[in-house]
This record gives sequence, structure tokens and C-alpha cells, in this order.
Amino acid sequence: MSTPSRPPAPGSSSAPDQGLEAMLARALGKDDATEASAPPPAEEPVEVDPADQRCGFVAIVGKPNVGKSTLLNALVGQKISITSRKAQTTRHRITGYRTVGANQFVFVDTPGFQTRHGNALNRSLNKTVLGAVADVDLILFVVEAGRFNLADAKVLDLLPKGIPVVLLANKFDLIHRRGELAPWLRSMQERHAFAEYVPMSAKNPRDIQRLFAICEKYLPQQPWMHDPEELTDRSERFMAAEMVREKLFRLTGDELPYTSTVIIDKFEQEGALRRVAATIVVEREGHKGMVIGEKGEKLKRIGTEARQELEKLWDCKVFLELWVKVRSGWADDDARVRSFGYE
Repeated sequence: MSTPSRPPAPGSSSAPDQGLEAMLARALGKDDATEASAPPPAEEPVEVDPADQRCGFVAIVGKPNVGKSTLLNALVGQKISITSRKAQTTRHRITGYRTVGANQFVFVDTPGFQTRHGNALNRSLNKTVLGAVADVDLILFVVEAGRFNLADAKVLDLLPKGIPVVLLANKFDLIHRRGELAPWLRSMQERHAFAEYVPMSAKNPRDIQRLFAICEKYLPQQPWMHDPEELTDRSERFMAAEMVREKLFRLTGDELPYTSTVIIDKFEQEGALRRVAATIVVEREGHKGMVIGEKGEKLKRIGTEARQELEKLWDCKVFLELWVKVRSGWADDDARVRSFGYE
């Protein structure tokens, strides 16, 4: 005969939270209901009665370099936000659209919130983050699974009250002993009343499908805001600058300071041809040589890889010219930061 267990005292830290336990079970893959309900993203537009349409804004936030842009690209189904291992790769608010069945998701990718340096560029980036989360229907707070540090905490403290927040534990595929994630998830619940927990990998299509099913519950019932075939609000001119900057960061690694940027000097369309002229702006003469490389080889490779990426994105021929110029101290100059296209 078993002895009845004594119910825990009210307020005891050991008191079971059935809601939390249920979310933990779903998060750790012990409940297939969420995944089973996740529809595969529709690739062909479908006719939907406007009365049945749902549409809402979903902000993607987190500290630098936790995989926000990779997540946005996976959700949209095409590369619209550049990625690299260098922190601060994303510098602008980039909006991507995805229509799945009756639901239209408007995803907002944000720069990583900056806490280390207070220059004009970083102030601009932080302003962009705060503006992006002020009026959305859902926030995806992205962290690395099993990790949480001061930079994560500062971002979490900035999130507005009253908007549901999903804890998205990215890079879950790198966790080898997944049972150890449950204590971490419980500690995260003590920090914030998250609406959902989603351990996942942004590179796993099944996880992306599951995330769509989770997010759709928070979309208000209202007509779609965009054509279902549209992917982003950003122009081709903007994408050209971003692709050059991505290749710049990827091919120079940690040698080149993050303050380097790209300005489009000319953008012309001639039938199926795009002619683009761009300037890479660096802060020191030594950085200029680093970008150009021996006999111009580094700059040539940056241009070649950026051109190939743009041709793939636009499905057309691209002619790309690149120059490098020194603008000392531009990242500390509010006026110049604005003139270079930052908010």
C-alpha cells in the first residue's frame, strides 16, 4: 500500500507548476502535439477568405551573434538578412514576410543590443532595437540553449510589459545531454514569465515548422498587410550594400573592426542587368590595405562572392564595382552615422 505524498506548502519552491511542467514537456519533445499541428509552410499562395485571415508582427531580439538573422532567413524561406560570425553583423531593422495558410507573419529582425560601447553607431543600433519591440504582437527572445549571461539579461530587461515573449533556445542541436536543459529552463522561468519555451535549431526545417504553429496563436485576426508573394520591405539597393558587407566581414574575420560599412554610390537597372557601384568605408589607412589585400586579391574576392550572391538572389546578371575609402571616426559622429543610412 503506497503512502500518500504530502502536498507541498503554498509558496514552496518545490511546489509543482503544472503549466510549467507541460511547457517543459513540449519544449523537450515529450509531447508531439505541437509538432504534429505544425503545417508545412505553403509554397504556393492559397485563396483565403479575408474574414479568416490572421496577420501580426513578430520581433526577433537577443544579444549579438545568437543566430537571429539565420532564424529570420529560415522563417522567410530565403536569405534577406546577412550573417557572419562577427558580432553586430545586423545593423538595421529588417522585416521579412511569410504567408502560411490563412496566417501572415511579419517578422522583424533587429540588431543585437549593444552594451559594451556607447558610440554613435551603437546608440543608433540600440534605438532600432527598442523601436522594433515597442508595437508587436509577439517577441521571440533568442538565446543560446543552456546559456544566459549579463548581455542576455540586459536585453531581457528592455522588453516591454504586456507583450507575450517566447524563449527561443537556439542551437539546441549542440546540447549533448538534453535532460540537463530542464533545470536551465526552470531558472529562465524565474527570470521572466515566458509564454512558451522553444528549444530548437534555426537550421532544422522541422523546428521551423513547429515555430510557425507556436507563433500563429498570437496573431490577431485581421486582413493580411502584404502580398503573399512578397518577402521583405527592403530594396534591392539596400540588399546590395548588405551582401557586400557580409562578404567583407566573412573574408576579413576578426582583423577588421565592426565599424566598417558599405555605401552604394550607383544602382542602375538595364533590363536583366544590375549595375552597382559601392564604397567600403573603413576608419584607418591600415584597414584599407587589409580590405584590398595583396595585389587587390581580397577586394576582388569580396566583389566576386557578393556579385554571385546577388545574382542568385535576383536571378539576373550583376556588374559590381568596389572601392575602399577611409573615414576616420565616422562611427562616433552622429551626423555621419545618419548620412550612412543608420537611424
